[in-house]
Amino acid sequence: MPPRIRIRRRRRTRIVATVGPASANPEMLARLFAAGVDVFRLNFSHGTHEDHFNSFAMIRALEEQTGRPIGILADVQGPKLRVGRFAGGRVHLQTGQAFTLDMNPTPGDSRRVNLPHQEIMDAAGIGTSLLLDDGKLRLRVVRNRGDRLECEVVTGGSLSDRKGVNVPDIVLPIPALTVKDRADLAFALAQGCDFVGLSFVQRPEDVAEAREIAAGRAWIMTKLEKPQALDNLDAILDLSDAVMVARGDLGVELPPEEVPLAQKRIVRAARARGLPVVVATQMLESMISAPAPTRAEASDVATAVFDGADAVMLSAETAAGQYPYEAVNIMDRIIARTEQDHGWRLGIDATRSAPGHSSADAIAAAAAQVAETIAAPAIVAFTESGSTALRTARARPVAPVVAITPNVATARRLALVWGVHAVVSEGTHGVAETMTRAVKTAQTEGFAQPGQELVVAAGVPFGQPGTTNMLRVVRVK
Repeated sequence: MPPRIRIRRRRRTRIVATVGPASANPEMLARLFAAGVDVFRLNFSHGTHEDHFNSFAMIRALEEQTGRPIGILADVQGPKLRVGRFAGGRVHLQTGQAFTLDMNPTPGDSRRVNLPHQEIMDAAGIGTSLLLDDGKLRLRVVRNRGDRLECEVVTGGSLSDRKGVNVPDIVLPIPALTVKDRADLAFALAQGCDFVGLSFVQRPEDVAEAREIAAGRAWIMTKLEKPQALDNLDAILDLSDAVMVARGDLGVELPPEEVPLAQKRIVRAARARGLPVVVATQMLESMISAPAPTRAEASDVATAVFDGADAVMLSAETAAGQYPYEAVNIMDRIIARTEQDHGWRLGIDATRSAPGHSSADAIAAAAAQVAETIAAPAIVAFTESGSTALRTARARPVAPVVAITPNVATARRLALVWGVHAVVSEGTHGVAETMTRAVKTAQTEGFAQPGQELVVAAGVPFGQPGTTNMLRVVRVK
């Protein structure tokens, strides 16, 4: 990947932006990348394989033009639970009335509607809550007849064809990957995606299944959007390469007052493991149709930055909104300004996780400490798989991390990671060559000036993954 245009982010927290009709053209993608996007998300809930093929091609062409690695997240849909259709297209349910969900495909009315999901019929019990249309309506099961659920309307309202159903109280015996997801996943992996966004995760087994299919070709980014996933959080994180706080469905299935606490819990747990964590959904929602965010939205982005999230994400704002460039631009500005605040650094230091017990973890933690002590302008981490850079970023160092890797796939994945500037370069074969490459790269990428000292982390023997065991300080001449 020959470098052509030098782009260096002046912030640690990364930006993920969703590609859609508003942005799926070379000119807008270039503008969004220049404004601050580090990873582009392709939402497989929408669009055809041809649409996504074209997006892959445009993003890789942009990568070639800029000489900077760009990550691509393929976000698969997951199972969608929906009611059937109504004879009149829409009904109004009154609070307190009886309403039945059944397996009968006949169009429904104000008394009943089809629910073509036997798994819900089998799992629901008396008192189970069913949320319809993103939680706008709530039903409570009063009797399960096996092939139909007799319910009471707890919160009424208008209900139309094919609206979604959420079941927050129970674990449903439904796999996270549908037939459609498997086809989408095979397509995305063949195109060379860097991350797979895994929806509807309830159990560790859901993540294990996706890992087996991906077989190391992409990082599995587990989307945490079900209360059941929070009950299995530690086991799920142990199998994940990255996580997303997917506040859309999470906000439907959890009480609103619980969502901020869940977000902080997930971010804290991911940071402790050194897993990249993305905070997503409705971050700048008003900018779908407005050129500036609300003050509350600006504060929401800043909160994720204060928590130490690796990245924040734009969804409809860049996929279908009227102001995709402005949304990325203001998000970049909010992040940069927040990270300049003295309180931000104090908070990051106060929530820094203790290093692991391996020698590689010790080297990464020491690199962060030495860099802070000598005011190094950068930590240079030589990495094959990305683990050295991940470990160093886990320490949330004051100095930025310049990750040098011979693998373009590794560089693209590191585009998501807090404080990491990845550079693709040929491998080195000795200590002297490694130090020379570190100095030259740091200077070329705009991180170091003559007379400054760099902290360098690497592994001996060179070129062998998982051997981080060397820490050096080298002066820039």
